[in-house]
Amino acid sequence: MANSGVEFPKDFGKLEFGCLHYKRRCKIRAPCCGEVFTCRHCHNEATSSHDRHEIQRHDVERVICAVCKTEQPAVQVCSSCGVNMGEYFCSICKFYDDDITKGQYHCDDCGICRVGGKDKFFHCRTCGSCYSTQLLDNHSCVENSMKQQCPICCEYLFDSLKGTHIMVCGHTIHADCFKELLNHNKYTCPICSKSAIDMSENWRLLDLEVEATVMPEVFRNKVWILCNDCNSTSEVVFHIIGHKCSRCGSYNTRNTAKPSLP
Repeated sequence: MANSGVEFPKDFGKLEFGCLHYKRRCKIRAPCCGEVFTCRHCHNEATSSHDRHEIQRHDVERVICAVCKTEQPAVQVCSSCGVNMGEYFCSICKFYDDDITKGQYHCDDCGICRVGGKDKFFHCRTCGSCYSTQLLDNHSCVENSMKQQCPICCEYLFDSLKGTHIMVCGHTIHADCFKELLNHNKYTCPICSKSAIDMSENWRLLDLEVEATVMPEVFRNKVWILCNDCNSTSEVVFHIIGHKCSRCGSYNTRNTAKPSLP
């Protein structure tokens, strides 16, 4: 049907074309290799390990209408058949999507499009990404925490399609990876070792267990510990169950050398 001259309603073919990643009525010509793909993710997944490269979204200049097959500059409405090649279109990211229930919006500070609704997110300049408004003034900032690899699966977090979770310490991880971490009884941040969730109830139960477990006199020597949660050092009596931080009460501690005098 290429260049047929037939015009269609703008919503013709809506949600009928696309790929695993997006519903859209166009394909993109990759500026890096000149090949045609439905989206940049399709391109990135198709490149071989011997020729691994990724599309820079802002560099896309040419698209092919999925309805009439006309190749043209990256615009929202097809110049030949008149359909919307994407109900949502970003001229900066060259991003098309027919499924507008995702609440797509472009964040100037991130420099890319996000989903979830602009009114439900804010951009944290320290962390370098958009977070839910529920976290406004309610999270620990870590500089550029989103511009890192997930500490579990190593996928780059900033433009990942997967949901993310901000731990108590401020470090970020994929939400699914965080669930897997908890499923394997790992409750500390893989990066800084601070407690990843509220452990106060666990510490209370450990207090009871320590109290109920009397150590033989021969093992009641003192040891120095470093608290992973508050970073303080303290000298405590050795116990097989665990060592409680004298400052914050956490059992998320490890043995360390006696502090040296300045």
